[in-house]
Amino acid sequence: MFTGIVAGTGRITSIIRRAEDFSLEVDAGGFVPEPVIGESVAVDGVCLTVTSARGQTLSFDVSVETLSRTSLGAAKPGNAVNLERAMRMGDRLGGHLVSGHVDAVGALVSASPSGQGYEVEVELPAEGMKYVIEKGSIAISGISLTVAQKKERSVTVAVIPHTWSATILPGLRPGGRVNIEYDMIGKYVENFMSAFHGAGKSGPSGGEISEEFLARHGFLK
Repeated sequence: MFTGIVAGTGRITSIIRRAEDFSLEVDAGGFVPEPVIGESVAVDGVCLTVTSARGQTLSFDVSVETLSRTSLGAAKPGNAVNLERAMRMGDRLGGHLVSGHVDAVGALVSASPSGQGYEVEVELPAEGMKYVIEKGSIAISGISLTVAQKKERSVTVAVIPHTWSATILPGLRPGGRVNIEYDMIGKYVENFMSAFHGAGKSGPSGGEISEEFLARHGFLK
């Protein structure tokens, strides 16, 4: 589990391609001190497992599923990536709950100065817009950000100077691919309500929340 508070940026040093997937090497640049084999690190918002470490050069295996759903499928040596180490129980939750399980790939529309910071607009897939609410949370390439404005197919976020300088955002250009993770609370609520509506259609309550429904789902004993 992560918080979306990026520690800093690393750089992809090599990609070892296999038949369908690949192994990724990243120079973590000191942002993952004393790395441990088997620990989780968010690389551009993608939860990956450290398979080997030589100093600050970390290796990760990237699965076919991850390549198909994230921007890592188009990764190249030399690319900068956001890095965040998994949080410990009891750590401060400075951003919001981020799983590192990317939902979709978006595209940068624009990044323009706004006050001391920047206003960034990102295009999202149409099917994901239902998870976006103004003033809600969204993770863009692993960065915890607050939705300033929701448009028909995009969101704008306000980025403070520290976040701008500590992440890959300055290097992105219009059309650049970014990993999107929607607020997990919204996704869980949708899943729960889908189950409720499905139960209601065939149940005696006609879709209403009944004692039977609450007991079946663990709310009553």
